[in-house]
Amino acid sequence: MDITTWMTNHTGWADFILVGLFRQSQHPALLCVVISLVFLMALSGNAVLIILIHSSAKLHTPMYFFISQLSLMDMMYISITVPKMLLDQVLGVSTISIPECGIQMFLYLTLVGSEFFLLAAMAYDRYMAICHPLRYPVLINHRVCLLLASGCWFLGSVDGFMLTPVTMTFPFCRSQEIQHFFCEVPAVMKLSCSDTLLYETLMYLCCVLMLLIPVTVISGSYSCILLTIHRMNSAEGRRKALATCSSHMM
Repeated sequence: MDITTWMTNHTGWADFILVGLFRQSQHPALLCVVISLVFLMALSGNAVLIILIHSSAKLHTPMYFFISQLSLMDMMYISITVPKMLLDQVLGVSTISIPECGIQMFLYLTLVGSEFFLLAAMAYDRYMAICHPLRYPVLINHRVCLLLASGCWFLGSVDGFMLTPVTMTFPFCRSQEIQHFFCEVPAVMKLSCSDTLLYETLMYLCCVLMLLIPVTVISGSYSCILLTIHRMNSAEGRRKALATCSSHMM
């Protein structure tokens, strides 16, 4: 028996139904057009940014390398949810199979976690650049950048590997309708007929602990950066330092 058949028998049906955003809208066609335009703008903007960074030798620096990784994550992040939602609205369908739901959930969790850790890596990069400028080219070289980016992707996937299999093996019997436009863990867990209180508590605890690491790194890095900027005697140096990291801080 293959995994698809097993999951179908285990849950009692073959597909979930995504309620989505359009069912509650008074103007679903207009909403669909607006979301499509925003999606295409975000996709093209991030794609252009990645192409520019990789095509210009002047932008082959750690800061722009991490920005290109962030753009890649953003492109993938919106591509696993928005196209499915728009296509369902155009075709008039709203179903998603259980394997597709599991894949979407895994990718979503992986990208969310990876992006948090990448923001921490970007904050650490700016800390090294501003607080240790003389040693920066040696400490943050291309190899270190690749290791940091790979570590972000790996740590993000840990969340997906932990939560997705457990979530998708619960028996679902309350309803077929997921009150969301994609397979998010809390929305899927509401359909389970088992007692999921302990699992949901552990899940939220795990997510909070995973968030504490990047939040701590980001807070610590920018605290040191602001302290270093405050100690600078040169007004021009303070201006350049703030200009370098202000977008990241925002």
